Amino acid sequence: MMKKLLIVESPAKIKTISKFLDKEFKIMSTMGHIMDLPTKHVGVTMNDSIEIEYVPLDKKEKTIAELCKAAQKAEEIYLAPDPDREGEIIAWHTAGEILKVVNPKKVKIYRIAFNEITKPAILDAVNNPGNIDLQKVAAQQARRVLDRWVGYEVSPVLWKKFAPGLSAGRVQSVALRLICEREDEIRNFKPEEYWSIHGLFTYQTDQLEAALVTIGKEKVDIKTKENASSIVNGIKQQSYKVESVTDKKRSKSPLAPFMTSTLQQAAFNQLGFTVKKTMTVAQQLYEGIPLSDPTTPIALITYMRTDSLRISNTALEQARDYISTSFNSEYLPTKPQLYAKSKAATQDAHEAIRPVDLKITPERAYAHLPKDAARLYELIWKRFVACQMSPAQYAQRQVTISGGPYTFKATGSTLLFDGFLAVYHDAQDEEKDQKVIIPASFTAKKQVNLQKATPKQHFTQAPPKYTEGSLVKELEKEGIGRPSTYATILSTIQARSYTTLDSKKRFTPTDLGMAVTRLLSESLPGIMAVKFTAHMEEDLDKVASGTLARDKLLKEFYKAFEKELSALKGADSKKVSEPTTIECPACHKSNLVIRFGKTGEFLGCPTYPACTFTAKFTRAEDGTIIISAPEEPKLLEETCPLCGKPLRVVSGRFGQFIACSGYPDCTYIKQTKAEVQCPLDGGDLVKRKWRGGSFWGCSNYPKCNFAVFGEIEQQPCPVCHRPFLAKKTEKNGDITLTCTNKECGYKKVVTES
Repeated sequence: MMKKLLIVESPAKIKTISKFLDKEFKIMSTMGHIMDLPTKHVGVTMNDSIEIEYVPLDKKEKTIAELCKAAQKAEEIYLAPDPDREGEIIAWHTAGEILKVVNPKKVKIYRIAFNEITKPAILDAVNNPGNIDLQKVAAQQARRVLDRWVGYEVSPVLWKKFAPGLSAGRVQSVALRLICEREDEIRNFKPEEYWSIHGLFTYQTDQLEAALVTIGKEKVDIKTKENASSIVNGIKQQSYKVESVTDKKRSKSPLAPFMTSTLQQAAFNQLGFTVKKTMTVAQQLYEGIPLSDPTTPIALITYMRTDSLRISNTALEQARDYISTSFNSEYLPTKPQLYAKSKAATQDAHEAIRPVDLKITPERAYAHLPKDAARLYELIWKRFVACQMSPAQYAQRQVTISGGPYTFKATGSTLLFDGFLAVYHDAQDEEKDQKVIIPASFTAKKQVNLQKATPKQHFTQAPPKYTEGSLVKELEKEGIGRPSTYATILSTIQARSYTTLDSKKRFTPTDLGMAVTRLLSESLPGIMAVKFTAHMEEDLDKVASGTLARDKLLKEFYKAFEKELSALKGADSKKVSEPTTIECPACHKSNLVIRFGKTGEFLGCPTYPACTFTAKFTRAEDGTIIISAPEEPKLLEETCPLCGKPLRVVSGRFGQFIACSGYPDCTYIKQTKAEVQCPLDGGDLVKRKWRGGSFWGCSNYPKCNFAVFGEIEQQPCPVCHRPFLAKKTEKNGDITLTCTNKECGYKKVVTES
């Protein structure tokens, strides 16, 4: 009989954890958050203290009821959501709901946490339970309230000035600002010419290419072809000798084990994973995936949301045992490698991301895991093993050759001992030394011959566009957001049409993204400042550590925010448009402007309605606007039933539709008809489009205003026999069928198999 109830955050963990606990335990899941702020209003009231309103999330009432029912039968309850701030608020909400139905004097409620889902970790957590960390709860509440204030107060302004559906975010808008500022740098960049000169020197049958580095005591700085040619002529007039040969050894230490941000960067750079995909696959590895036994999931890595580089003693011993048995003794350092925690580490109670069991090698993972899970596991496994191995050793030789005022240098590097490189090689951190072989005959004071001097033209390059990997690196460097939030940030700025990804997976801001950023940067300079956002993250960490009160942080923020917000709301309420230097090709009276509508960005004449010219456009790499040629309507073989002319596909404000090619003489528009009739007056049910999608309406409108938004299922209601049902497809794939007769109330959920 169940005496103990253990509640986790994700249902995927239940099967993995159940292997380690006896039958006294019943394991249930909250399936993520169960409570949040209301959706239809701010839900935050500021009096002497900050009051936060929480309501059950949509469709979570049933989950809450089931948890409470099970809690009433338990003697001990263990709250075990993930070991971070989000997990802490889930535990706090769950405890609050359970306490409404249980007697706390009879039922003990504990908070437990574990960084890996293994038997020792689970049993240790259960045997050493703690309490909910109210400081962590306060930090999560503060972050949620800050984000709610910005989102709910600023987003409506964007709807008025641009288009419905846009959003602003305290962190997402600053991340977008980085992308837009980089784009401005690229568009404003003016390439500068410069030249390099390489000399090819010979000694007997050996040859060596070296770069010109100084002329006299001045560093080489060649700007023009004429200057380069003049220097080449001077170089040819000299005789040369090897001035010096310098040998030294250099070591390269392994990288630290992964934390969330470095895993996201490496997975993007080496595997091509988006940040969202990396976190999704890592979550699966953490929660457990079956290996040889398909009925038994096994947790493969430690918790993947961490900014700690700490490694447990058990894991260090495991790594050193593996290295000592798999490699020669020189690959194992005399002491374990310890890594300093990151500058912004807030969860050092966690460990770095590492394999739970090194005996589960990448080879074994590839034999049983899905391909993407195996690839990410291999990356984590190799990085962890390598971090405890000896440094790689290089022999480096530099040859200096001089003649008159000209000095050339060549550097070669040879790998003497691979060390950790035997296991892990970061493609983004490859040896940057030129692959130059220094002939042994090039020794100090020897005369060498100049075979030729070759000038080469170069141009300075604009800064690169951000990728997900490089943007994560920049966000971390600037202290913006936290690694656990990066996936959401990057998804949001793409979903809102603020950015696009090119063929090389690089972020390019849309004109909408640029315009929104410009407006917010000018109107809300405080919250849009990178340093302010980073400082706020530090303050949230202080709330979590108990050194700053939640309400003090929130009140100070709102005082500054309210002042900037009033200026934003009081600004000109006209729709925002961006000027261009392109003359209107229709009226030739004004330059076109970029406007933002429900269907996206377009060019329009500012003299509207006097001139109605509009056009779609694209931008070249340097930002130049290119007007798109209008799409010609596509003629169909089908003819118009009214006049006999061909029908054509036409693009309208709500998408494409089929109409007569004889317009405006013939105004026929083809409509999709249902096989059933309007239940009110028997008219045809026809499909129409509007800005929110499509709906089925009576053909006798406006005399009859019957309408069903969305889709219909042409089967009769089993209760009232109305000839069709409203059909809605849920996010999880389930289909809900509902009778459109409000007095009937029939409803059925069809689960997709």
